[in-house]
Formats: sequence, structure tokens, C-alpha cells
Amino acid sequence: MTTTADDPNAELNAKRGVIARSRAFLLELWQVLTRPSSVFALGTLVLAGFVAGVIFWGGFNTALEITNTEKFCTGCHEMKDNVYAELKSTVHFTNRSGVRATCPDCHVPHNWTDKIARKMQASKEVWGKIFGTIDTREKFQDHRLELAAHEWARFKANDSLECRNCHSADSMDITKQSPRASVAHQRFLFTKEKTCIDCHKGIAHQLPDMRGVPGWQ
Repeated sequence: MTTTADDPNAELNAKRGVIARSRAFLLELWQVLTRPSSVFALGTLVLAGFVAGVIFWGGFNTALEITNTEKFCTGCHEMKDNVYAELKSTVHFTNRSGVRATCPDCHVPHNWTDKIARKMQASKEVWGKIFGTIDTREKFQDHRLELAAHEWARFKANDSLECRNCHSADSMDITKQSPRASVAHQRFLFTKEKTCIDCHKGIAHQLPDMRGVPGWQ
């Protein structure tokens, strides 16, 4: 009996065949990986695994560091023409000391595990790039409050850790600050009642429309 394209069992049998072949392949691969080698000594296999691990780890960290540079961060026009252009007019970019904060300094945690988690979160930005969610200035402005709120929440949750990597409260000389800043830091920052981001929103980028943002006047 010859099956035809209209035979409802033909497609089902074909799928079952693919599943069976895939299962057999995976089973054979597992047996190869778990079967003791009859060709190479155990020491050779351990050494080869170690070298492969070093190469993999080195390559992984190299790729991670490449994505952790200002050049990479500003590689798309969405970032370069919006937030990066705004950063260049602030004291974090140009100042009398010559010390400059780059994108990763503020937006990528220094701790390795937190850094990986942040990279995974940032994949949403790649999604926005691919599908043109913020590919124009107008679209970016429409989403600015949402994007900023995510970062404010992250800074709030980690007690403005990226700010504190450079601005240590223990190293502050409040006698050299303005009276307003000195009082605010002593009252709120040193007592841990508030964290940096509570008062310093918009320190490096333009603020979105802040109407409706709790605690903002």
C-alpha cells in the first residue's frame, strides 16, 4: 500500500521516525562520552579537559569584557545618539580631575555573579534593537520613563552600589561640600535613610517626564 500526502498517518510516522533517530543519536553520544577510553590514558584525558576548560573560560571572559566596554555599549545609535550624547555634557564625562565614568562603571555591577545577571537583563535591550522598539528619538523618549525606572529600581535595590564604587561615604569631606549637600548627606546618606539614587536621578542623563514619580517634586 502506498501512502499519499493525504494519509494522516504519514506525517505522524515521519515525526516518530525523526524522534526515534534523534533519541538513538543522543543515546549513542552519551555512551561514547561515558565509556572509558581504550586509546588515551586517564591523565591525558584529564589534562586535555583542563586545557579545554582554560581555553573555554578564557574565551568566555574575553567576550564578556568586550561587551563590558563603552565602545560596545555605544555601538548602536539608540545609545550613542541618546544617553551617550547626554552623558558627554555632564561632569561624569568631563571635569577638572580628568576622571571619567564610562557606561559599564555605572550600569554593570563589578561582582561577577551580579554582572552575569545584569547581562541577562540587558538582553531585553538587544530585543528592542532588533525589533525597533526605540530606534528613533521619538520612540526612545516614549520609553524613557520605563527604561529609567528599571535602572532606578536596580540602584535602589543594591543601595546604589555602582555609585559607591567611586563615591565612598567614608571618604567624603563634607567640609568641602556646599551647605545644602553637607546637610543632606549627613541627614540621609550617612544614616542610610536614603541612597544615592533617591536624590541624584538625572545626574548623567536627561530626566523623563517625572509627573507621577513617587517622591519627586
